Amino acid sequence: MTSSTSNHSILVVLFSFLFILKTSSSFGNLLSTNGFLPFAHKHVVVINKLTTHAKLIAHCKNKGKDLGVKELSPGASFDFRFHVNLRKTTRYTCTFEWPGNKVTFDIFSVDRDDTPKSEFGVCRECIWYIYEPAPCRVDQHAGMSYCFDWNS
Repeated sequence: MTSSTSNHSILVVLFSFLFILKTSSSFGNLLSTNGFLPFAHKHVVVINKLTTHAKLIAHCKNKGKDLGVKELSPGASFDFRFHVNLRKTTRYTCTFEWPGNKVTFDIFSVDRDDTPKSEFGVCRECIWYIYEPAPCRVDQHAGMSYCFDWNS
């Protein structure tokens, strides 16, 4: 009888904790921004900052979702939202085109953007400026940008 009562109590505590975790935005956001939980909510923003003021064509996708082709005038942006998968292997790759150029870049990679040990930190809102020489992720909290090489 005691074992049954204690198992029931454990289940009640476990379900209560899971309910609070699921419904409490502040608690969930605190943990997910640090990259500790799978299913962390992410918001990626891509902004055309080409210095030539050319139109930027962006086509982003991951293994299961194609976000379509976006045409961005100078200074224009597009965004998308998603959750990091359970295995923490989520990756979105974009092809960017402007006159005379076609390059690709992993606009979101768990290893770089959702790992607390990453030298670039975890981003919950990943803001990217697309320049001709490099894509740059803006860290609003630190007031700095990190620029990366194109994949190709």
